[in-house]
Amino acid sequence: MTTTAAASKKSDVAKRTLTLGHSPDPDDAFMFYGLATGKLDAGGWLFEHVLQDISTLNDRAVRGELDITAISIHAYPYVADKYVLTNCGSSMGDGYGPMVVTREPMSIDDLRGKKIAIPGERTTAFLTLNLLLGQGSFSHTVVMFDEILQHVADGKADAGLIIHEGQLTYERQNLNLVVDLGAWWKSTTELPLPLGGNCIRRDLGSDVIEEVTAILKRSIEFSLAHRDEAVAHALTYARDMGRDLADKFVGMYVNHWTVDYGDVGRHAVRELLRRGHEAGLVPAVDNIDFVG
Repeated sequence: MTTTAAASKKSDVAKRTLTLGHSPDPDDAFMFYGLATGKLDAGGWLFEHVLQDISTLNDRAVRGELDITAISIHAYPYVADKYVLTNCGSSMGDGYGPMVVTREPMSIDDLRGKKIAIPGERTTAFLTLNLLLGQGSFSHTVVMFDEILQHVADGKADAGLIIHEGQLTYERQNLNLVVDLGAWWKSTTELPLPLGGNCIRRDLGSDVIEEVTAILKRSIEFSLAHRDEAVAHALTYARDMGRDLADKFVGMYVNHWTVDYGDVGRHAVRELLRRGHEAGLVPAVDNIDFVG
């Protein structure tokens, strides 16, 4: 081992490692490009990237398994005792978002009584669908998010609730859009739909939380400042998408809302969870904390 390599290894040993959970999707890959490639100085920290679908990450957050994790806003009331939301890292659907698609054209009212394939019971998509249709007005089956389009096309469910890149590719399987939940939410509340965010363990302590959150924010800003190379990195995780479509998808969910929720974004989170609680869909969260 060379002197330089030995010094580098010793330096890494001295650093503290944190687990960082996020989805294997272009937007998350874009967001954490600088950290994943080592092009962003993370100070005294190393990040172990844990790539899993959002439903699995929601479940792991309930168990408090990861130091930092992406999470559906729907899931936050179930983990608020363990995690605090970071002001950066949000995925906002500003007039767009999860969609319900079917093989044959349907109206929203037609969805009631139908079997709908969903990507997870604690996804924000599922919460919003219940707010639209009413809890108990339809049956559901949980299907891995990237298998829902085929599940519907094969006739295994009457409709599918699609997230991630499926919002841009569903027409390839001759499926029909029934409702865009982000558009419905915007027309109902005049707010963006807060789909997901990042959260960090409370027991890391306030100093660590602030320091690490600042690093996460710098990672997002680094990617936005180096967009072309960050999109090229994200293409590794772009299922059935070329560069142009991946770039469009990244632009939808990594933007100014991701750098900071802002007052409007924080209000949107509180309003979604307030309505969810009033509908009996989520526990109450008396005080939603945002850090950074």
